[in-house]
Amino acid sequence: MSDDTIRLVTIGRIVRRRRRLLALLVVVGALVGYSTSFLLPPRYTTSASVLLPGAWEERELRTQTEIATSSVVVDRAAAALGWHGVGGRELREQVSAETSDGNIIKISGTADTPERAQQLSDQVARQFVAFAAQITGNNADLDAAARLDALRQLVVQTDRRITELADAADPGRTVESVQTRTDLEKLRTALREAVDKLDQADPAANKAVKANLVVMGPAARPAGEAPPTRTQLIVAGALLFFLVAVVAHLTAARMSRRLRTEPEIAAALGSTLLGTVDVPAERAAHRPGGRGPRAWIRRLLGVDVRWDIPAPRTSGDEASRQVRYRRVYARLRDRLPASRRLLVVVPDGDEIARRAAEQLVAEAPGDPSPGASGKGHPLLRMVGVSVSQPMLPDRDDESGALVVLSAANWTAGELAGVAEACADAGHEVVGIVLAGTVLTRPARSAGRTRHAVAPELAVADEATGVAG
Repeated sequence: MSDDTIRLVTIGRIVRRRRRLLALLVVVGALVGYSTSFLLPPRYTTSASVLLPGAWEERELRTQTEIATSSVVVDRAAAALGWHGVGGRELREQVSAETSDGNIIKISGTADTPERAQQLSDQVARQFVAFAAQITGNNADLDAAARLDALRQLVVQTDRRITELADAADPGRTVESVQTRTDLEKLRTALREAVDKLDQADPAANKAVKANLVVMGPAARPAGEAPPTRTQLIVAGALLFFLVAVVAHLTAARMSRRLRTEPEIAAALGSTLLGTVDVPAERAAHRPGGRGPRAWIRRLLGVDVRWDIPAPRTSGDEASRQVRYRRVYARLRDRLPASRRLLVVVPDGDEIARRAAEQLVAEAPGDPSPGASGKGHPLLRMVGVSVSQPMLPDRDDESGALVVLSAANWTAGELAGVAEACADAGHEVVGIVLAGTVLTRPARSAGRTRHAVAPELAVADEATGVAG
């Protein structure tokens, strides 16, 4: 699987063969999410909208948003609310502001109850409008005073110019000069009256800023909790544990060093593959042996069944499976120069290989004498070997080893250890047989199959004996 592309069929195989474990992890994740909801108290959020009439640039809107969440506004709101143990520093983490279309600033407040969230949003909005009006009002006062001083200076300069023009005119000699002096005096009088009216006017009348920012009604009382809610935490915990379990399975399969292909297995054992044989799929064949609490828990959760092995293919009848065993035995006999006794080596824990080895031993004839072809019939004896500490009996009557195993169960180092154990005991590895599982046909045809196979096996055994 390390070189295969992860496909949906792989995910489906994990879910199908690890459904008990995944179901348990989903429940655990939901419980973790439920427990987390107690550490995160419920929060409620609502918003109050403030309208800014007129044309505002984007930069100015950002400035107003920063002002709405500034420490001055939040501290004033905290003082106005008067919540016990809650100051401006705590409220700054619960207040946010953002701009929307139409020059509207939404001020959001978050609290542990709907009533407090509503009060917080309304109070911050009011304090923001008041503070913005104060800032803009002060700026307006300064601008008005500066403009009034400039206007006074301009009036003084104009009055001097009028005096100069009046002195330059011919004093009362002609009608035009008299009319000119009269017009200049009227202009001087009008300017002085205008300045007097400006001096008498209240500068506060120029403050129209307070009408610029408008709170668009009170904030709505929130009807539900703000994310993440308890339900969201439960669903998120269950989904997280499920995804982590699936990713862990895929990662373990990617990092697995178990050999799956025939060339890799043959290279690790340093021998030749004689063929593959099939055994009927049984549930117990995929389960490793073992007793005790750990084995019971593994069986209960279904983790004792390999998920990364493809589903067994459908096989023919018993006769077709027997043909494979006879062909493997024939190839083994052809490789041996004379009649020999061989050990059929099966790794411990490989139930599929053990069943195949038993069938292969049963196929071997009892007479080791050579037949007309000059080839002997090797006698087979099955032995198990531990891959962790491989040890085989010393060479006695047997003078060779036939290794039977299933694919995707052993690493190259484990198989190399089995080959070294064979060499240490003086047994040459004469061949390798791979065993796999197949699905048998329905039971209704089993009776006919047994009756049809029995004569054929008898004939085959008799023919083998004659050939030997």
